[in-house]
Amino acid sequence: MAKLFDKVLIANRGEIACRIIRSCRDLGIGTVAVYSEADVDAKHVAQADEAVSIGPAPSTESYLVISNIIDACRRTGAQAVHPGFGFLSENPSFVEALEKEGLVFIGPPTKAIAAMGDKITSKKLADDADVNTVPGHINLIPDAKEAKRVAGEIGYPVMIKATAGGGGKGMRVAWNAQEVEEGFRAAQSEARSSFADERVFIEKFIEEPRHIEIQVLADGHGNVVYLGERECSIQRRHQKVVEEAPSPFLDEATRKAMGEQAVALARAVDYRSAGTVEFIVDKDRNFYFLEMNTRIQVEHPVTEMITGKDLVAWMIRIAAGEALDFAQDDVRLDGWSLETRIYAEDPARGFLPSIGRLVRYQEPGDAGWSDEDASVRVDSGVVEGSEITMHYDPMVAKLVTHAPDRDRAIDAMGRALDRFLIRGINHNIPFLAAVVSHKRFREGRLTTNFIAEEFPDGFHGRKLDSALRSDLMALASVIQHRRARREALASGMPSETYAGRTEWVVVDEDREEHPFSVISEEGMFRVVDGDSGDVREIVVEAPAGSSIFHCTVDSQERAVQVDRRRPAFRMTTGGVSFEVLVLSPRAAELARHMPVKEPPDLSKFLLSPMPGLLVSLAVSEGQEVKAGEELAVVEAMKMENLLRAEKDGTVQAIHAQPGASLAVDQAILEFE
Repeated sequence: MAKLFDKVLIANRGEIACRIIRSCRDLGIGTVAVYSEADVDAKHVAQADEAVSIGPAPSTESYLVISNIIDACRRTGAQAVHPGFGFLSENPSFVEALEKEGLVFIGPPTKAIAAMGDKITSKKLADDADVNTVPGHINLIPDAKEAKRVAGEIGYPVMIKATAGGGGKGMRVAWNAQEVEEGFRAAQSEARSSFADERVFIEKFIEEPRHIEIQVLADGHGNVVYLGERECSIQRRHQKVVEEAPSPFLDEATRKAMGEQAVALARAVDYRSAGTVEFIVDKDRNFYFLEMNTRIQVEHPVTEMITGKDLVAWMIRIAAGEALDFAQDDVRLDGWSLETRIYAEDPARGFLPSIGRLVRYQEPGDAGWSDEDASVRVDSGVVEGSEITMHYDPMVAKLVTHAPDRDRAIDAMGRALDRFLIRGINHNIPFLAAVVSHKRFREGRLTTNFIAEEFPDGFHGRKLDSALRSDLMALASVIQHRRARREALASGMPSETYAGRTEWVVVDEDREEHPFSVISEEGMFRVVDGDSGDVREIVVEAPAGSSIFHCTVDSQERAVQVDRRRPAFRMTTGGVSFEVLVLSPRAAELARHMPVKEPPDLSKFLLSPMPGLLVSLAVSEGQEVKAGEELAVVEAMKMENLLRAEKDGTVQAIHAQPGASLAVDQAILEFE
């Protein structure tokens, strides 16, 4: 067995840095964290044995500066560097610079990174290795005019891709010539800012596609294995949202064929370390090579859960010269695993990024909860009080479940999402809960178009059915009853004040009133619905200071997050968000006479839908614009967002100039 390293530097941040630190500790290896000025108090900095500052907040001045990483290695005596994903993880120049310093890169050789990092070169290599590839034009496209010509030859729809792209950046689907021209420009711009490489190519866009990838491990002794597949079809704007292993779609023959092709490609480039070969799969299980990611993937935990293999540890062991201690026939897939990516974003605003401080952050197990039917894992790089900034990717954490079968893994994911508490920023937990509880998802009928098809108008909360609506109103009356009893006791009222039956009126979001009676009994509450006459038995447990109410309603367990929005309650569970006001009968009678406040008219303004940087303005004062015309571009968390006019009008005033840092809802333009 080869000697492992004494000290490893992690050239990354956030949850992946914490994940690598965990495996290093298990292997008895010391760790060095690096951090920008924005990350001085970050979780990965606190967890590492040593930490080195490497520059200002922008990644181009810190995490992407090769000399700063090498200097940190010199200062700490680190022998090897793990890049995580993103940043410098697939940069051949970084690997060469490390090797020149006598440092070990924990990842594949330069040749493999360079070959697979260029989508055109990788497709040619895949062809040579008899790996199925997507039909398309794999030569570089110099300009939008040529892009339209090539797209016309291939046939719409087409996919425009940055050759150095990844993570959904530098990718656009075009269904006509106009979209090709716009998509070409946007893909080039994103690729230039994210990868310093604006080259793009075009290939056929396969309709009803599934995104399924194969995890490979290769050592330096000629051993290459595949560790099953991951289904990553639930995507939004080419960013993966939910992943699972194995795929509910593949049969054993297809799994074997895909795995063998992935291994063949790894051998063709003399691959070493962990890597992922991504395929697109059509409805008939025909599969085509997309790209090879020469790094650890965000979704690697689901493979670890079903195989029992620590992929990060194996990357380290392989880099130290160890050989795999198992063969392909030894790989067994055990049970089912799901991962959801929890992002700092606002689903109600088209999933635009959200920044701010995590005022409250409580992972599902923090309050002692565990799932009897499944194991639950959280990979995160934040703690309560952490700041989510505009400088980096908006992912807050990864929530992973593992169970004997898919249904139980999905059920566990729903329960865990309901118990994940985040306050201070907007997040996508309700959306994730709606996805994993969706009938089509549970049936495994997935494509990369799932979100676009099932949520065509965006996400505005899961539909509230009548049964859950009644349960939540009954629970709200119990919560108000408990609160009133506690306040009465604190003020010195007799203990029996709220011991018997009390009457409450629940006012819903439509200002409709619903009477409920709450009867306190030994260890529970009996709630009578005044509208239907239904009686519910409710048991509620709420840890002190927590916004999560663990309850049973007629023996059905549920976790409901409850926030006081004085004087109302906002109740969230299973992707449903429901606001109610609970009043005494007399207060309800008086409330009927209260006027309804009208919201201000903001239709004359172009407001920034997110916090970010105003990259450009396409109009000037006095200019007439037509509906659909470009107005401005706002960049946030490495993604450019094009803002268009919603109707015809004339620009009266400009309130922000290019280069300005914008707050959410800040006025950019004003129309006459």
